[in-house]
Amino acid sequence: MLETIVSDIKFEIGQIDQLFTAYADLFEQLENEAPSMVELAAIATILHSFYNGIENIFRRIAKGIDEKIPEGVAWHRLLLAQMTKPNSSRQAVLTAKSENQLKQYLNFRHFFRHSYSFVLDWDEMQDLALSVEAVWEETKSELLAFLNQMSA
Repeated sequence: MLETIVSDIKFEIGQIDQLFTAYADLFEQLENEAPSMVELAAIATILHSFYNGIENIFRRIAKGIDEKIPEGVAWHRLLLAQMTKPNSSRQAVLTAKSENQLKQYLNFRHFFRHSYSFVLDWDEMQDLALSVEAVWEETKSELLAFLNQMSA
């Protein structure tokens, strides 16, 4: 079973990597100019997909290793917090720093799911968009260290 969990997590890591590869030109363009409304909607979708992938990984760990997925209206936040706490089955998956960074993407995903794309504002999204790849690299490093520890 652990082998399947590790495989599922590696698959999700690959999907998130592919997400950033597919939109590399758009992210490069953001360094020099503000996006159009259509590009802004695309960026919002990327940020949404990014956190969905992260949460898929966390749900797999919670279900397969912790044997406990949080419930209730705040389950998304509780799941993220659960990944920073070691338990009898595993070490902590994330540092508190990564949890704080990822909370911003969780909050954005919630906003995006419950709003219209024409209300997106680059000034409000810019920090998230310009730092998402660095946040991913840090998070991915922690996930890979977790996988290495689980496989040892």
